[in-house]
Amino acid sequence: MARMHSRAKGKSSSKKPSKKTKPVWMKRDTKEVEQLVVKLANKGETSSKIGIELRDSYGVPDVGLITGKKITKILEEHKLLKKLPEDMIALIKREILIAKHLENNKHDETAKRGLQLTISKIRRLMKYYKKVGKIPQDWKYDREQAKLIVG
Repeated sequence: MARMHSRAKGKSSSKKPSKKTKPVWMKRDTKEVEQLVVKLANKGETSSKIGIELRDSYGVPDVGLITGKKITKILEEHKLLKKLPEDMIALIKREILIAKHLENNKHDETAKRGLQLTISKIRRLMKYYKKVGKIPQDWKYDREQAKLIVG
């Protein structure tokens, strides 16, 4: 797949093993893994950070293999899912940081272009999430409100 805002065509990324069964060395059961996900979510971790923490600290290679559900599905069942999706929050944070940088460095043309591209990605993602129903149809993006949401 081609990159969104560059001319690169790279496909390089890490791949998960194709094995679809629970590893024999795995000692944790489904309920225990779900409890760990809920515990880490209560600490305020995002779903991707929860997956990394489970892999690195608890030896859980893939939550989906063990529980049969994704981390976001587990969080949704326990009503711990945030109002905005994680990737949207990350883009909003990036946009706020670039805008803050541009306040001090008004002639940074590269940052201005980066700001335009980031806002474009936010709008594209917002359109998708409205279509899927993850955010309300009347939700509008505003940088000042975003600072309050993310901050």
